[in-house]
Amino acid sequence: MRYGFIGLGHLGGHLAASLLRHGFALTVHDRSRTAADALVGKGAIYAPNPRALAEQCDAVITCLPSPAASEAVLAGVDGILAGLKRGSTWIEMSTLGRDEILRLANLAEARGVAVLECPVTGGVHRAAAGDITILIGGDEELFTLHKPALEAMGGAIFHMGPLGSAAVIKVITNMLAFIHLVAAGEALMLAKKGGLDLAQAFHAIRASSGNSFVHETESQLILNGSYDVGFTMDLACKDLGFAMGMSDEFGVPLELARRTAEIFQQGRAAYGGDAQSTQIVKLLEDALGTDLRAPGFPARLTG
Repeated sequence: MRYGFIGLGHLGGHLAASLLRHGFALTVHDRSRTAADALVGKGAIYAPNPRALAEQCDAVITCLPSPAASEAVLAGVDGILAGLKRGSTWIEMSTLGRDEILRLANLAEARGVAVLECPVTGGVHRAAAGDITILIGGDEELFTLHKPALEAMGGAIFHMGPLGSAAVIKVITNMLAFIHLVAAGEALMLAKKGGLDLAQAFHAIRASSGNSFVHETESQLILNGSYDVGFTMDLACKDLGFAMGMSDEFGVPLELARRTAEIFQQGRAAYGGDAQSTQIVKLLEDALGTDLRAPGFPARLTG
C-alpha cells in the first residue's frame, strides 16, 4: 500500500518521517518545497499538488493547520478527491471540529473514498520520537486496515468510535492542555514571588499532586525562556474556539475553558498569531515585570 502525506509542518514532517523509517512507500506534498525535499532525501517521492499525489496512492494522510486548509486540499480543483480512486482512503490527522470532519467526510464518501479521522496529541517532541498518541474515529475495519501505518507514526492509539468521536476527545485534550498551561504559569509566578528557587519548585511540583503533563514539558520551555513548543497562538485560539462551540452545543458551561480562551485571545493580540502558544505565560511575566527563568532547562523538548 502506498501512502501520500500532505502537510509537512512541525507535526506532519515527523509523522511522515516515521512512515519512511518503517519502510512504507510514501509520496509527499507541501507548500514548502524545502519541507518536502527533506523527506525526498529520505526516500519519499515528491508530487507537485494534492491531485498528482492522490493519483499515485492508495491512501492519503493530511496534517494541516485549519479546517479551511483541509477542505482546500481535499476538494479543490487539484485536490485529493480529484485524484483518488474509488475504494481509497483519506486519513485526516488535522485537528478539526466534529461538524467539519463529518461534512468533509460526506464529500469524500460521495466519491467512494473512505475516511478515518486520526488527530494526534502529546507534542511535537513525541511525534519526532514516533511515540505520539493517536485518537481514531471511524469504521473499525478501516482502522484495522491502516493500523500498521498508524502504529509506525505513534505510540498509544485509541479508537474512540465512529467519525466525529476523535474530534471531540481531541478538543477536550487540547482544552485541558491550555488550561494547565495558564495554571502552570501562575504557579511558577507564585513560586518566584514567594522567593523560591524556580528549578527546585519545578521539580517539587512535578513530584506532587499538582503535576501535569504540561508542567512536565512546557514549564521547562518557560524556565528556559525559549517558549519553543512548536505550536502557535493561532492554533491554540482555533482549538479553544472548537471547545467553546461544543460548550454551546452540549450545554456545558466550561467556565475555566472560556476564561482560558479569553486569555489566549489577549496573548495573540499581544504577541501575534505566529507566537508560540507557551508565550501565553509571558502575559503574566510582562504584567509583573518578572521573568520566570532557571538554569538547566532545555530550549526544545526531545523524545
